[in-house]
Amino acid sequence: MRKLVYYIAVTLDGFIAAPDGTYDSFLLEGDHLEAIRTELPETLPVHVRAMFGLDAPPARFDTVVMGRETLQPALDAGIPSPYSHLRQYVLSRTLAPTNDPAPTIVNEDPIGLVRSLKAENSAFDVWLCGGGNLAGQLLPEIDELFLKVNPVVLGRGIGLFSSGIGPDPFPAQRFEHLESRQFESGVTFTRFIRTEPRTQ
Repeated sequence: MRKLVYYIAVTLDGFIAAPDGTYDSFLLEGDHLEAIRTELPETLPVHVRAMFGLDAPPARFDTVVMGRETLQPALDAGIPSPYSHLRQYVLSRTLAPTNDPAPTIVNEDPIGLVRSLKAENSAFDVWLCGGGNLAGQLLPEIDELFLKVNPVVLGRGIGLFSSGIGPDPFPAQRFEHLESRQFESGVTFTRFIRTEPRTQ
């Protein structure tokens, strides 16, 4: 069975975006970007791939799952399908389902969707690219955390796993450190894998 990987940029204090949803404080230049470009090219959106002249096949992911707020900046920029080189699923209770070849809109049962995707016969994993609310709902299904930790402190913003989602109290879930990789830019790639049974 393939894995659900929460691959995302995060600040030192655990935020994936500013309170207004922007991420201008994250480092957009540096040697860590070259690592992404060469090792995980499918995680770059279409307009960035075009800038780099990339037409590389997927290295790890063939499917991306995201929440509406993660898709919104692309929509605001006139990009309805930011990862058209992948199968895209957007979990939203406000966007209407569509037959458009852009992202597939799913407005119910994120756990059921992810379980069906993970059960597919594929050599590639499923990428959860945000946001915090959706990650909180899908925490029981996350097999790996792949964090691009930026040397930035925001103080407040959208958390890696937003509070108020799921059962109360929120169940603690343990992950084991797999590896860390430091770049001259100050960014660290850190991976954690789930080591104990999922909390249902």
